[in-house]
Amino acid sequence: MRCKFRLVDVFGSGPWSGNPLAVITAAADLSTEEMQRITRWLNLSETAFLLPPIAAEADYRVRIFTLAHELPFAGHPTLGSCHAWLEAGGQPRAADAVVQECGAGLVRIARAGDRLAFAAPPLRRSGTPTTEDLDAACAQMGIARDAVVDANWVDNGPGWIALLLGSAEEVLAVEPVRHSDKPVAIGLVGPHAPGRDAAFEVRALFSDAQGGLIEDPATGSLNASLAQWLFTSGRASGAYIAAQGTRLGRSARIHASRDADGQVWIGGNTVTMASGAIAI
Repeated sequence: MRCKFRLVDVFGSGPWSGNPLAVITAAADLSTEEMQRITRWLNLSETAFLLPPIAAEADYRVRIFTLAHELPFAGHPTLGSCHAWLEAGGQPRAADAVVQECGAGLVRIARAGDRLAFAAPPLRRSGTPTTEDLDAACAQMGIARDAVVDANWVDNGPGWIALLLGSAEEVLAVEPVRHSDKPVAIGLVGPHAPGRDAAFEVRALFSDAQGGLIEDPATGSLNASLAQWLFTSGRASGAYIAAQGTRLGRSARIHASRDADGQVWIGGNTVTMASGAIAI
């Protein structure tokens, strides 16, 4: 059996500058075990598998896998999957939005020109971390406690905790530990000086199954929850652009906005870089 796939660059500001996503566009005949095995072989941070929807309101269904396990929701796979579904001939039921079904439920995706944007899902956990949690996060990032301007749980599924530093330069200077005995899902954010194309610099760091720390070049789920926190706390208003992936040689740009109803939207460019078929 051969399955069609697309390799999509998500959140890039130019060629090869965002976060790559493999999308298997017709995955109805694949088992969970096959999906996980394909994901591990491709060795990208996530691989998405498109399926017919179950919910009547949905246009398509997606299952998202990391190298270790399945995720109920993830940001760059949401935009990349929608891009691949549309490019493969998908026709949304509504004229103003695509509705994706995933493990976290239904996610709305808006089309604005060449850019896609998803409605940020509600936080599963928010609020101030405990002193113990904050001390652990600082130790994992290799920074002093007094370097943190503010901190908050911004968990919409992956378990993110956010650390606000004084500047983008401070964010880029962080040298996290290479290995942690405790799970890591930390977002660093710091403001750029006025006049830059991005208002904030973001870094996403998480641990793999062996405890090794990985940095993600562009992270929709983290930017969604960060935006909710930044808008609610008054540190951002209206709309802004976040830069991510700088330390990895990428130049991802994530567009965050909040509409009149208070819904946060996370958008970015999506481009197919390669397509073909893989043998199963």
